[in-house]
Amino acid sequence: MAKVHITDLVLRDGHQSLIATRMQTADMLPICAKLDSVGFWSLEAWGGATFDACVRFLKEDPWERLRKLRKALPNTRIQMLLRGQNLLGYRHYSDDVVRAFVQKSADNGVDVFRIFDAMNDLRNMQVSIEAVKKAGKHAEGAICYTTSPVHDIPHFVKLARGFAELGCDTIAIKDMAGLLTPHTAFELVKALRKATSLPVHTHSHATSGLSHMTHLKAVEAGASIIDTCIGAFAEGASHPTTQSMVAALAGTEYDTGLSLPLLEEISAYFREVRKKYWQFESDFTGVDTRVLINQVPGGMISNLANQLKEQSALDKMDAVLEEIPRVREDLGYPPLVTPTSQIVGTQAVLNVMTGARYKSITQEVKLYLQGGYGTTPGKVNEEVRQLAIGNVDVVSCRPADLIPPELDKLRNEVDSLAKCDEDVLTYAMFPDLGRTFLQERAAGSLKPEPLLPIEARNGEGAARFAADEFNITLHGETYHIKLSASGRASETQRPYFVTVDGVSEEVLVEALNEVEIAGGHHGKAKKHTGKKQAAGQKPRPAHKGHVTAAMPGAIVDVLVKAGQKVNAGDPVLVIEAMKMENEVQAPVSGTVTGIFTAKGESVTPDMALIEIQPE
Repeated sequence: MAKVHITDLVLRDGHQSLIATRMQTADMLPICAKLDSVGFWSLEAWGGATFDACVRFLKEDPWERLRKLRKALPNTRIQMLLRGQNLLGYRHYSDDVVRAFVQKSADNGVDVFRIFDAMNDLRNMQVSIEAVKKAGKHAEGAICYTTSPVHDIPHFVKLARGFAELGCDTIAIKDMAGLLTPHTAFELVKALRKATSLPVHTHSHATSGLSHMTHLKAVEAGASIIDTCIGAFAEGASHPTTQSMVAALAGTEYDTGLSLPLLEEISAYFREVRKKYWQFESDFTGVDTRVLINQVPGGMISNLANQLKEQSALDKMDAVLEEIPRVREDLGYPPLVTPTSQIVGTQAVLNVMTGARYKSITQEVKLYLQGGYGTTPGKVNEEVRQLAIGNVDVVSCRPADLIPPELDKLRNEVDSLAKCDEDVLTYAMFPDLGRTFLQERAAGSLKPEPLLPIEARNGEGAARFAADEFNITLHGETYHIKLSASGRASETQRPYFVTVDGVSEEVLVEALNEVEIAGGHHGKAKKHTGKKQAAGQKPRPAHKGHVTAAMPGAIVDVLVKAGQKVNAGDPVLVIEAMKMENEVQAPVSGTVTGIFTAKGESVTPDMALIEIQPE
C-alpha cells in the first residue's frame, strides 16, 4: 500500500482553532522555506476564517497574503477551505461571483480547493466544483460529518457518490467537532472506498480526544491523506500533532517518510510565535468531551469564547453550550460548521442573553428557515419557523437559482476604490467591512488590531501604562495628541491641556463614570457617577419604551424615523453581533420620539438606542 500523506494545518485551521485566526502573515513567511522542504501533500493556508480575519482584525489584504505564500512555498500545494456557494462569506452568492472567486483564487496560488456546504446540500457545491475543474485545479469534495437522528453512513455514501459524479479528485471527511469515533471512521472510510474510486482524506479536530485513534483506524480502512497540525498549534480544539502521527506511522506500511527533526524545528519556531498572541488564547482549547453532546467545532469554540469575553459574559459559556443542541434540533440538525455554526451559535447566545428563547431572532435564522441556505437535513420546529417567518413560502429550488448575476453591480459599487477584481471580491464577501478596508488602504491608514505586550500577560502583577502621547484617526484623518498637564477639576469636569498637531488646546472632559484605584493592586475601587449626561452621549435605558441591543455589536441599519408610529414587535434596528445580523424589535407600541444611534456605530446593551413613547 502507498504511504500515507500529510496535510498540515498550521497556517490556517491550527491558529483559527486556538488563537481566533489572528496569526499575521509576517509570522508565517520566515518559516515557509522549512515548511516547503518537509514534503507535505499540501499546506492548508487560506480560506475558512482567514479571509475575514485579515480584513476585519489584521488589516491585511488576504489576496496579498496568498500571493506571498505562493512565492514562499514553490514546491508545496497550497490548500484552501471554500464554503461552496457561500465562498468565504456568510450568504449565498450568485454563480458569476462564485466562478470569479474560484478563478482568482487559482490565479493567485491555490492548488487544492476543499469544498463543503454546511447543509451537505450537493446543489450548493456544484458550481464551485465545476469552476475548480475549469481552472485546472484539484477539487476535493468535503462531507461535513456530524451525528443526529438523520445522519448515518448511507447518507454520507450518497453524498460521496455525488462528488464523484461532479468530477471531484478526492473526498474529505470533515469532522469539524471531533465527533467521529475510531470504529465509525473505519466503517465510513471502507464504505466510501467501496462506493467510489476516489482517495479519502480525513480531517478530525482533537477536541474530544478521539482524533489520533480516528486517523489511525481511517488509515487502516484505506484513507490515504490525513490532516494534522505542527505541535505548537495542535491538540485540543485544533488537530492531532503532526510529529505524533508521523511517529505513530513510522516503520509501518503507512510510513509518511517525513523528518521528525525538521518538524520539531518548525514547531519550535511556532512555539515562540504563539506567545505573541496570548491575548487571543481561549480557555476552551483543551480536551473537552462536552463536544460529544454540544457538537461545537474547534474553529467556533475559541471565537465564541472571545466574543463572550468581549461582552463580559464568559460566565454564560456553559449555558450557551447547553442551548446550542436545542437550537440545532429546532433547525433540523444542521452540521455545525460555518456558516451554520455561527447561525446556531449566535441564536443560542441571543436566547441566553435575552433570557427568553427566540425573543430576538437573527436575520440568518429567518433566511435559514425560509430555505435560503438549502434543504435542511431533518424536520425543523414548525413553531419556531412560524415565529421567525410567519407564512412566507419556503424555497424548494437551489437557493442560488434565485440570485441574479451580481458581479457587475458589485464592480460599480466600489469602482472608485477597487484596483482589481480581487478588491471587488473582497467587497463582495463583506460589503461594509470590505469598503472600510479599501477606504483605509486608499488613505494609508490601515492599522492592525494591537497585540498586547507579553509583559501584560500576568495581569495584576504586570506594569500598567497610560498613554500621554498618541495618534487618533478619525474619518481617515490622523491627529497627533500629547497630554501636557491637567487642571483643577470640579465635581464632574476636568480640564486637560494638550497639543494637537503642535497647537496647544484646552480640552474639558466631563466624566460619566470614574473608578479610583486606591493603594496598589490590593486596594479597593470606588465608582463615581457624574450627575449630568454629556452632550452626544446616549441615555441609559430608563423605561419600557427605550430600545436596546441584546449584546454588543454594530448598527447595520436604522429602520424608523422620528415621529413614526410603530407596533410592539416591529423591527426598528438591524445590528450585527458575532458576525450575524439580527433585527431589534420595538418593545412597545407607540411613537418614535428619539433616535440616538446611526449606521456604523458600535453599541452595547446599556445604551438606549431609540425611544418610543408608549400609546
